[in-house]
Amino acid sequence: MAEVVAGQGDTKLERVVTSGTFSLDGGTWDVDNNVWIVGDDAQCIVVDAAHTAAPILEAIGDRKVVAVLSTHGHDDHITAVREVAQATGAPTYLHPADRMLWDRVHDVAPDRELADGDRFEVGEVHLEVIHTPGHSPGAVCFRIPELGAVLTGDTLFQGGPGATGRSFSSYDTITASIRTKLFALPADTVVFTGHGDSTTIGEEAAGQDGWERPEGA
Repeated sequence: MAEVVAGQGDTKLERVVTSGTFSLDGGTWDVDNNVWIVGDDAQCIVVDAAHTAAPILEAIGDRKVVAVLSTHGHDDHITAVREVAQATGAPTYLHPADRMLWDRVHDVAPDRELADGDRFEVGEVHLEVIHTPGHSPGAVCFRIPELGAVLTGDTLFQGGPGATGRSFSSYDTITASIRTKLFALPADTVVFTGHGDSTTIGEEAAGQDGWERPEGA
């Protein structure tokens, strides 16, 4: 079931939570993921089609899907991407630096590549791509200025940076991405994350002195 978390005019940001597993480096963990749908009654964009397509397609309804975007290539965030894209006819997008992760899940390449500064328009808002490597090399965030929001995937959470203890990740890189790119956004920007609860840029910037480098990161 979709939950409306922000909106402007006829355009709204909705959250759908799906459940499944995340696997990397020989381990597998149970996870709940936030799937984001932004748009109006006519068209929308899907961000991070995770785990299961059915609840995502139910939330989309009969709207035209402009694009299926992925914040990064970890399997829990992209498992349902192709099924959603095939059902809606929408193109899929991923930053090319995460192709090695995508290729572990899908045997067909993404339709198009994401790059820093790309812009997607839907309804009365637009999404701006911010390349924020660290959690993975091709991790990106999507800023929605009209909603005062940013979709951060697994780059920034309530309490600090995303995980960096696994392959293809770097603590120094993710913290640099957050401090130079995300903390440059207005302090009242709401951070909608890939898992769990939302926060704000201001709250996380204020708490950055308490960040601790994870063991092995």
